[in-house]
Amino acid sequence: MTIQQLYSIFLKHPVISTDTRKIVHGSIFFALKGDKFDANTFAQQALAAGAAYAVIDNAEYNQSDKCILVDDVLTELQNLAAYHRQQLNIPFIGLTGSNGKTTTKELIKAVLSQHYKTYATTGNLNNHIGVPLTILGVDSTIEIAVIEMGANHQKEIELLCSIAQPSHGLITNVGKAHLEGFGGTEGVKKGKGELYDYLKEHNGVTFVNQDSSILTSMIAERALQHVVYYGIGTDSTISGELLENSPYLKLRWKIKGGEYHTVQTQLTGAYNMDNILAAISIGHYFKLSPDEINAGISGYQPQNNRSQITKTASNTLICDYYNANPSSMFVAIENIGKLPEAHKVIILGDMFELGDESPAEHVSVVQKAMDTKIDQRIFIGPEFYKQNGVIDATFYKTVEDAQAGLKANLIQNSTVLIKGSRGMALERLVELF
Repeated sequence: MTIQQLYSIFLKHPVISTDTRKIVHGSIFFALKGDKFDANTFAQQALAAGAAYAVIDNAEYNQSDKCILVDDVLTELQNLAAYHRQQLNIPFIGLTGSNGKTTTKELIKAVLSQHYKTYATTGNLNNHIGVPLTILGVDSTIEIAVIEMGANHQKEIELLCSIAQPSHGLITNVGKAHLEGFGGTEGVKKGKGELYDYLKEHNGVTFVNQDSSILTSMIAERALQHVVYYGIGTDSTISGELLENSPYLKLRWKIKGGEYHTVQTQLTGAYNMDNILAAISIGHYFKLSPDEINAGISGYQPQNNRSQITKTASNTLICDYYNANPSSMFVAIENIGKLPEAHKVIILGDMFELGDESPAEHVSVVQKAMDTKIDQRIFIGPEFYKQNGVIDATFYKTVEDAQAGLKANLIQNSTVLIKGSRGMALERLVELF
């Protein structure tokens, strides 16, 4: 079956299912393989549950005319998404970076939605499976699409760009994330730079934080032509200034040569200033008014435990435990250190996927925490625990140990930052506050 033939089926059944537990009636089931399962074995189950067709790559399970046999199901899903993208004559904004991708994506969506029917990546569907699924969710009513692209090794952004074919793009930053897969910080820079490479080759528009020497040097190396700058510096197209951070951000921003516009946000963390300015920059580029832009920024409320403030009976929690790496740890520590709160506590969990650099990076984070004006410091996980007895702070080897310790020594009347890699599952601590 050609991709055009499959696409004609997709137009009649424009919903994709990959999980037999969540089959949508009339959808197309793609039998993707996992590390521990072969979804080909579930093809008949998917059809029985209401799927119109099942795309498989094992002839053994080709048991009805509703099965579509292909060479490789994942490749077919990606090819179908790329073909669908080619039929959509709308802006596609590709977004990647070491930190802040999801928050920036949500801010961009919030701003653009004030004027356009905007579709954006849901949740964390930002990998080689999630990006195709996201693109196939874009229908003919959508006016702008925002595609988040994650990666933990080189050539992954290149692949995702070939599928999403972004007309516009943004790298939030380049930091110490997924060092093991990328092969160090230079590998991260090269991997994220694959978005810039695609935009140059296809004459795309790039939005760049002018305050980042890494990003501006990456732009200069490639001699990109269509660049829109944002940042603190007043020579940027969009510039901004932080007015308050206690704990929510209030800022003012302006278009170069214009007057300032003030906006109150529901975000915490001075590091989110860059993400906000990126969304403002994109809103301005797509001709939204300052009032529309401010409505989008002020109306956005963070979720999914990314810089999310939760108030309990006796504490204010900064829940930022969706993920963590050395770069995001540093800015989160800096931010709580600057907050004008009476009593501040940090609870940090181990960072994953750092490879050989993991021990040194965990020591660096501990030292950063010790050098910052914070009243109480708690570290959790086997990597951090190596500093137990060396540093004057509280260390727990496991989250279970931390739960017991926190129950015995309740924290009250404090502002508490909880941050760690997703695998630490630090949300288990929240009920103790």
